Amino acid sequence: MQLAYKLSGEEQPGRPVVILHGLLGSADNWLSQSKQLATERPVYLVDQRNHGQSPHAEAFTYQAMAADLLEFLTEHDLDRPFVVGHSMGGKTAMFFATQYPEHLQGLVVADIAPRYYPVHHQQILAGLKSIPVDSIKSRQEADKILSERIPELGVRQFLLKNLTRKSEGGFEWRMNLPVIDQKIEQVGEALPADARYEGPTLFLRGEHSDYIQPKDEAEIHRLFPKATIETVAGTGHWLHAEKPDEVIRLIQAFIDSAS
Repeated sequence: MQLAYKLSGEEQPGRPVVILHGLLGSADNWLSQSKQLATERPVYLVDQRNHGQSPHAEAFTYQAMAADLLEFLTEHDLDRPFVVGHSMGGKTAMFFATQYPEHLQGLVVADIAPRYYPVHHQQILAGLKSIPVDSIKSRQEADKILSERIPELGVRQFLLKNLTRKSEGGFEWRMNLPVIDQKIEQVGEALPADARYEGPTLFLRGEHSDYIQPKDEAEIHRLFPKATIETVAGTGHWLHAEKPDEVIRLIQAFIDSAS
């Protein structure tokens, strides 16, 4: 699958970085942060399948998304980049690293562990499905409908970035909402018990997030024996949006040490 992407920085000597967004997100989620990393290297912001401007497909598994990433690296002739992934993107990055370890220099996983996660996006998906995209007249109308299920303005603004105007008028979802809704349980899939990546790895967790818990640390170190785990103070699951400078500082220091 030919994935859509955005490029920060020019072709430079530094080893490239590829960043993968989370569920219901897109390349734009890391656009401002990527510019800080792009002073010494090109940074590729990738839309994963069924998200952003990338193609839609019925298959929505981490195996498929890892294969997409391998195809992307081959297509753009990227030699062993650093791969950074947040949440669902972090799972994709973990699957990729354990299946294709020779194709990356190092791995950064933002606020997700290799374990199974039960489905917990039902309210969000129900809210998105409640919006009649074929008939709404404005984003404000969509936001009003979504607010009945999701009171947090910031969450609604993030989700409604997926709403786009059609050239012929009206709105549509940029993401593949029916497939994401149908196959949401696959997003929580655990890495295989025999998975292993022995390259340099950094796990970042938000201090107030429960996505990486103390009980996860033993499994992280078993599957990723060279992993270090850093906690970003004062952040939740969206640590890169809440403390972008600190997250980029940690990623930059990791890249410097692993290059």
